Amino acid sequence: MYKVFVNEKKLIFSTVPEDIHKKLRYETRATLEIAIDLLENTSCPELNIYGEEIEEIWKDFSQMFKVIEAAGGIVTNQDKEILFIRRLGKWDLAKGKIEKGESLEQAALREITEETGVKELLLEKFLNTTYHIYTERNGEKILKITHWFKVSYEGNEKLVPQLEEGISEVSWKSKNEIIQDVFPMTFRNIKLILENYWSSFK
Repeated sequence: MYKVFVNEKKLIFSTVPEDIHKKLRYETRATLEIAIDLLENTSCPELNIYGEEIEEIWKDFSQMFKVIEAAGGIVTNQDKEILFIRRLGKWDLAKGKIEKGESLEQAALREITEETGVKELLLEKFLNTTYHIYTERNGEKILKITHWFKVSYEGNEKLVPQLEEGISEVSWKSKNEIIQDVFPMTFRNIKLILENYWSSFK
C-alpha cells in the first residue's frame, strides 16, 4: 500500500478496495489523471486507486512526475522531546534532498545538522517513507519521496535555524505540545509519520 498526499488530501494505492469516500479501479493511466484532478480541483477529501498489480500501478503513477528523494529524521533528546523546525508558518521535521553520492542515512544526518544546528546525532533505525505531490512555480509537478529515520541526540548545543532556507525557529516539543501546538500547524504526512512512530511503542 502507498499513501500519497495531494494538496493535503490522501490518495491510497492498494490491491483491494479501501473503505473510504471515493474508489477507482485502475484501468489505464487515465485513471491516475482522473484521481489527481478530483483531489486537486474538487471537494473530494480522499481517494483510493486499487488493482492487483500495485507495483506496476505505482510505477505508472511515479512516471507522471519529476521524482525528488529526500531524507530526514524524528530526532529525540534525553527528555523524549522531538526536534521541530518552523518554516513559512508551518511546523515540520528536519529533512532535505539527497545529494549525489549520499546514502539516505548520510543525507538525513546532514540535513538535520544544517537545518537545526545540532551535531551530536546518533542514527538508530529506518522508520518509514512518506509521499506527497506539489507544483513548482514553473508548473512542474513533483512527487517527493521522503525517507525517515529515528535519530537520538544527547548533547546540549544551541539550536540554530537555517535562516537562508526560510527556517525561522527550531524547537524541542513534548508529545503534549506536539498534539496541541504542532498538529494544528503541520502537514498530514508529518502527522502520519509521528503517529506511526508513537504507535510503535505501544
